[in-house]
Amino acid sequence: MKLIRAKVFLVITTCILSVIHHSSFANDRPNIVLMVADDHGREAIGVYGNPLIQTPNIDALADVGLKFDHAYATSASCSASRSVLLTGLHNHANGQYGHAHSYHHFSTHGSVIALPTRLKNAGYRTAQVGKFHLAPTSTYAFEQRLQAPYAKPNGERDSEGMATAAIPLIQETSEKPFFLYLATNDPHRSGDINSTGDNIFGNVPDDSGEGIARLGLSMQDVVVPSYLPDLPSTRRELAELYASISRVDKTLGILVDELKRAGEYENTVIIYLSDNGTAMPGAKTTVYDPGIRLPLIIKPAGKYEHKGSTTQAMVSWTDITPTILSLASVDVDGENFHGRSFSEVIESPTNTHGWDKVFSSHTFHEVTMYYPMRSVRTPKYKLIMNIASGLTYPFASDLQVSSTWQEALTNVAGNFGARSIESYLHRPKFELYDVSTEKGEVLENENLIDHPDYQSVFEELSSQLIEFQQQTNDPWLYKWEYE
Repeated sequence: MKLIRAKVFLVITTCILSVIHHSSFANDRPNIVLMVADDHGREAIGVYGNPLIQTPNIDALADVGLKFDHAYATSASCSASRSVLLTGLHNHANGQYGHAHSYHHFSTHGSVIALPTRLKNAGYRTAQVGKFHLAPTSTYAFEQRLQAPYAKPNGERDSEGMATAAIPLIQETSEKPFFLYLATNDPHRSGDINSTGDNIFGNVPDDSGEGIARLGLSMQDVVVPSYLPDLPSTRRELAELYASISRVDKTLGILVDELKRAGEYENTVIIYLSDNGTAMPGAKTTVYDPGIRLPLIIKPAGKYEHKGSTTQAMVSWTDITPTILSLASVDVDGENFHGRSFSEVIESPTNTHGWDKVFSSHTFHEVTMYYPMRSVRTPKYKLIMNIASGLTYPFASDLQVSSTWQEALTNVAGNFGARSIESYLHRPKFELYDVSTEKGEVLENENLIDHPDYQSVFEELSSQLIEFQQQTNDPWLYKWEYE
């Protein structure tokens, strides 16, 4: 009888300790917020060097966290890029080759286990608010789909309201931590233009054409990046972009305030990034740096001893899912992600060993935009393979009709930024650039592919590209054999 009692006592004690341990483990794990802006290029953020743009909340996040100087999307296209963020797999492997909506109808393979499912299985509450733009919903199975009030005068988007919609999740009393995926519609182009023919980027129409006036700034102050032509339409559209970005920044500010009000800020990881570069020709839908080299700012949970630091580690959007799982104490050993956790970089920003190479894989944007590209980039060189180089480069429909592009077409110089329009539309099979120089890939005459002194560089990078395609089961690998 004593032996039976002892065994019963041992079982009960073990169960109690197990419950206590699980509860403690759950409370120790951080909340995680992944905030994804739509088409926010790094050149339009204060902390990334723009002296004019008003992004005080994003800049403040960098002051308490870690800024990545070399963070890269794998595809400069909305749905494809988001699928990579939430699966850790390149889109040529997960099946989300391009847009999910309407007749485009691209969809992630049903066999893929996405991040929200993995975190739910690990004991997290999962919620999504804002732009989704993925398929199928059964693969990206968030427990809660929150709704913003959409109270803006033009009725199209309410980025700030997305943060407000998350308040019940943040304030909920639960032993389970939460994962919030907040994706703004800003600063994506909208379907509206003003009287000057410029896209208004979701802003309230201002027929003066001086959209930047709403920020109390001058058109002459707009910073025109080198990949764009310095034309009146470019400056006007960038002004509208700046105003749209101000809403994204306010969204982050509201979110941070609510986390602090609920006492959850210290125990919350906040990740800010963009799906692809600015919605301008030369950036979005290209694998040039303006399209894929993006902002990434992370505020870890707890006291961060490296706050305000910048790391030169080269990380990819394939690394986001495994990193989040690592921060959530989810075992990812044995998983076949194409990326890996960079939590070691967060812990030691100057430890960049092994973080010196990224790959991109773009195939579609819209279904009518077949132009597969693959690239490998190191700190010094980038090799781009334009698999369909015999075709004219196809535009995203909103970029094709943009006043920036249309004015450039009528410009007698025939240039678009530092490139000629001809070279932008008709690209060679391979492009090799020294991206460590200021000119980098901006000028077409900087393409080193035929330069005799760089043939060994081409051979090395092309071998790495082939190996990448082999390891990720890229269907377009056969192009090396048949062409």
